[in-house]
Amino acid sequence: MSFRRHPGVALALLTALNFFNYIDRYVLPAVQPLVQKELHRSDADMGLLTSVFFGFYMFAAPVMGILADRYPRKMLICVGAVLWSGATLLTAVTTDYTSLLIRHTLVGIGEASFVTIAPAFIADLFPEHRRGRMLAIFYLAIPMGTAMGYVLGGHLGPVYGWRAPFMVAAIPGFLLAAAFAFLPEPQRGNADVLTASPERSTIAGLFHNRAYWTATLGTAMMTFALGGLSVWMPTFLSRVRGMALNDANIVFGEALIVAGFLATMIGGWVGDRLLRKTRRSYYLVSATGMALALPFMVLAIYHQGRLMFPGIFLALFFLLLNTGPLNAAIINSVGAPIRATAIAFNVFVIHILGDVPSPLLIGYISDKTGSLPQAFIVAVVAVAISAAILFYGSRYAPQIRQDILDRDATGVHA
Repeated sequence: MSFRRHPGVALALLTALNFFNYIDRYVLPAVQPLVQKELHRSDADMGLLTSVFFGFYMFAAPVMGILADRYPRKMLICVGAVLWSGATLLTAVTTDYTSLLIRHTLVGIGEASFVTIAPAFIADLFPEHRRGRMLAIFYLAIPMGTAMGYVLGGHLGPVYGWRAPFMVAAIPGFLLAAAFAFLPEPQRGNADVLTASPERSTIAGLFHNRAYWTATLGTAMMTFALGGLSVWMPTFLSRVRGMALNDANIVFGEALIVAGFLATMIGGWVGDRLLRKTRRSYYLVSATGMALALPFMVLAIYHQGRLMFPGIFLALFFLLLNTGPLNAAIINSVGAPIRATAIAFNVFVIHILGDVPSPLLIGYISDKTGSLPQAFIVAVVAVAISAAILFYGSRYAPQIRQDILDRDATGVHA
C-alpha cells in the first residue's frame, strides 16, 4: 500500500489510536469522586494523580522524540500503544492510592511515545498548506475521546465500580496497534514544501525559532486552562452545582463532543482557507478563539442559572477552535530532520507549564479557600495570556509560496 495514494489509511488508524488514548486519559475525572471516596483522599491528592501522569509523560517525550528522528517511528508508536493499554488493564487489580499512582506513571510513558511521534508521521503524509485540516481530523480525537471518557466513566462507574471503564477502554489499543504495525513507514520530509533553514532544521537553531516558541508557549497556557478544567469540571458540576455525578459527566461529555467536533473541524478548515490570504492565519485563528472564550468561561464558572450550560458549550467551542491551526503552526515551524524532537520539546514545555501544575494547583486552592469556583480563576488568566502570546507570535509565521496555495485552491495538490 502506498502512502502517497492512501495516506488516509494511516491518518484513520492514528486518529483511532488517539481517540482511545484520550478515552483512557479522561476516564479518571469521570470517576474521580468514586475513587476519592473509596481511597479517602483529598482534592490535592486527586489532582496529584493527573499531575504525576503528565510529569512522566513530559519527561519521556524528549527521549521519544530523539529516538523518532533516528529510528523507524512505526514500531515506537505500536510499542507505546501496547504499553499504555496494558497499564490501563492493570487498573483491574488496583486497590490502593499508591498502585493507582504507579499505574498513571506507566500510562504517561506509553502515551508519550504515541503523542510525540504521530504528528511528525502525519506531516510526512500531507504538505504544509493542508495540515490544518488533516491535523484537525487527528486532533478531533482529543475532544471526542475526552468526552467519551466522561460518558463511559459516567455510565459504567456508578453501576459497575470505578475500575470497569478503565478495562473497557484498554482493549481497542491492542487491536489498533496490531493493525498499524502492517503499514509502511513514510519517507521523512516527503511532503514538505517550505525551504530548510538552520532555525527550522537544527536543534541549535530551534532555540532561536520564534514561530515555534510563541506557538509552544501559547499552547502551554491553553493546556494549563483546559487541563485543569477537564479534571475538575465534573466534580464542580456535582459538588458545587448539585448535579448527580452521572448527569454531570454526561452533560460535560456531550457538550465536549458537539463543541469539540464543530470547533476542531471549523478551525482546521478556516485556518487552511485563510492561509491563502495571510501567513499568520494559524496563529490568528487560534488567538481569536482564546479571546472569545474568556467571557463564556466566566459565565460557565460563576453564573448559577441556566446560562451556565450555554456558557460551558461556547467556552469549549472557542477554546478548541485552535486544535488544527495551532498544531499545524507548531509542525510547520520546523523541518523534517528535527520535527519529532521539536514536537517532543513542545510536549515537555506545554505540560510542565500547563496540565502538570494546573490540576494540582486548582485542587490546592480549592482545599485552602473552600471554593472550587474561586480556584478556577487561574484557568481564566491562563487563557488571556495564551491569546496575547499567539497574537504577538503571528508575525513570525513562515510564508508558504503563493503558487503552492493557488494550486491547492484549484484542487491540484503538491
